[in-house]
Amino acid sequence: MAANKEKYVLLSIKPEYAEKIFNGDKKIELRRICPKIRKGDLIYVYVSSPVKSLMGKIKVHKIFSGSPKKLWKQVGNKSGVSKKVFDNYYEGASLGFGILITNPVKLKSPIHLDTLRRSLKGFRPPQNYYYITPNQLLFKFVQ
Repeated sequence: MAANKEKYVLLSIKPEYAEKIFNGDKKIELRRICPKIRKGDLIYVYVSSPVKSLMGKIKVHKIFSGSPKKLWKQVGNKSGVSKKVFDNYYEGASLGFGILITNPVKLKSPIHLDTLRRSLKGFRPPQNYYYITPNQLLFKFVQ
């Protein structure tokens, strides 16, 4: 992939956090492992069980990283979670990441896993994330 091309990532997000992203209450997506992304890259949001649907897309604005203590100071107020939830999530981790997101676009009708599997041969939802390419059929769903 050329250095100046935007990357596309399919990211699994829990339903309660995806809803907060699309209603504007969550500006930072927290990760213990972060894809190699940068400002301008697109994240397609797959909402995990029990929803099991492609819900929309978001744009990467900035990546924060650091110890959980440092990360909370940087992004905690935009993370959409309590300090207790944050601490539980990063328990045992020496490094954490926060993805500052912009431009959330929610699909009018989320696309269920069954439909994705019928339309995209071999489609499997990511455990965490995986990279996708612009020519993959996923783009026919979310423009």
